[in-house]
Amino acid sequence: MSIVSRQFVEMTRTRIEGLLAAFPKLMSTGKQHTFVETDSVRYVYQPMEKLYMVLVTTKNSNILEDLETLRLFSRVIPEYCRVLEESEISEHCFDIIFAFDEIVALGYRENVNLAQIRTFTEMDSHEEKVFRAVRETQEREANAEMRRKAKELQQARRDAERAGKKAPGFGGFGSTGMSGVSPATIITESMMEPEKPKMAPAPVRPSGPSKALKLGAKGKEVDNFVDKLKSEGENIIMHSAGKKQSEASKVLQPPVNTESVHLRMEEKISLTCGRDGGLQNMEILGMITLRVSDDKNGRIRLHINNNDKKGVQLQTHPNVDKKLFTAESLIGLKNPEKSFPLNSDVGVLKWRLQTTDESLIPLTINCWPSESGSNCDVNIEYELQDEGLELNDVIITIPVPSGVGAPVIGDIDGEYRHDSRKNILEWCLPVIDENNKSGSLEFSIAGKPNDFFPVNVSFVSRRCYSDIQVAKVVQVEEGSPVKYSSETSFVVDKYEIL
Repeated sequence: MSIVSRQFVEMTRTRIEGLLAAFPKLMSTGKQHTFVETDSVRYVYQPMEKLYMVLVTTKNSNILEDLETLRLFSRVIPEYCRVLEESEISEHCFDIIFAFDEIVALGYRENVNLAQIRTFTEMDSHEEKVFRAVRETQEREANAEMRRKAKELQQARRDAERAGKKAPGFGGFGSTGMSGVSPATIITESMMEPEKPKMAPAPVRPSGPSKALKLGAKGKEVDNFVDKLKSEGENIIMHSAGKKQSEASKVLQPPVNTESVHLRMEEKISLTCGRDGGLQNMEILGMITLRVSDDKNGRIRLHINNNDKKGVQLQTHPNVDKKLFTAESLIGLKNPEKSFPLNSDVGVLKWRLQTTDESLIPLTINCWPSESGSNCDVNIEYELQDEGLELNDVIITIPVPSGVGAPVIGDIDGEYRHDSRKNILEWCLPVIDENNKSGSLEFSIAGKPNDFFPVNVSFVSRRCYSDIQVAKVVQVEEGSPVKYSSETSFVVDKYEIL
């Protein structure tokens, strides 16, 4: 009986059923062959406990390639099935078929290995990982800032009580329905004295499936953050349900405090290195985005400090005065009488660096596997070459062989996670900077040196790789300085050692 069948060429169902029905009759006991032939087809098979993996090909196919393909098919099954039984295979039949489709396409074998098949079928989103890492960092910073503010307010309230004055509160919140006590004071008391909660419970929102990479839903992000604070023991006031977003959650919103002129500097790195050294390609893409929310500050110019010595190529927006930028490093519109668009993100300057110079690699990774009997001892180390950078939430992902158990960890700087489902070892480092610019990991596991590549790296940073900064923002006519806010991010698009 056939459990899972996949055809890679056009065949009728009756033809397939006839071929499979004939297979048990052709097998002869007591022989060591792994194939059997008829007048038209060849059966290449491999026993798998009580089951058989059968590959049906034409007689003019290459038997050596057929055997290699069959071995790869058989190695895929344990990736999805804990035991080789009919019920387990039937439960994961679609996962197995999707993996088979990565091995053979249109009747011809693809040049893939088990690690690549695993990567292709998982369809993992690197952008989602980066987004989650950035959001968690913002939440931690906002939580720490909230506690610091709470301590300051508590101390101010105590000082005011000692002096016999009214306790101060945040301005701008109002005190509607709170009997003259500001909401900020209530939040402070609830945070500093959690053993005496007197707050009304927050309205329960219906739970539903979350959607990853939904970057625009700011209100939901704030609500999720407040819920997380509650789970950590914080009591947060939620105002009337008629409001779109509570006043308290506005205070706790993680993003930076934006002014009417807000600048966002973003850089993305794509890097590929060889395992024996040598930079195959490195590309840095950066952009400065301007957002103006007050028409009074629409006619402005940005002073750019470009101290780059790596050979970055700069390009301004077509509406920006290129001559002014070249002569004075000022970003302004060609027509100084016009204003920048209101309430929209405008990319005013972008840059690009593409190089194969190894000295420009920000973080070098050296993975050195060496065979020791049936096991393989792996030594991997990192070194921060650009000491001006500070990399946060660094994750170095090393593939490990499947079905051989967990790796035995020796010396390690930082922490590690072993994912037996994905067959990866994640080396996690909270921060890499000039005070922590090198580290190493040693582990041992059964396998061959090629099993531990490619190594992938991900991180986020609030410092740019290129030494390009906005020095100040001024008005076009008076030249008076304009107050502005800015945020900087340096993230990974691809960072792998092949």
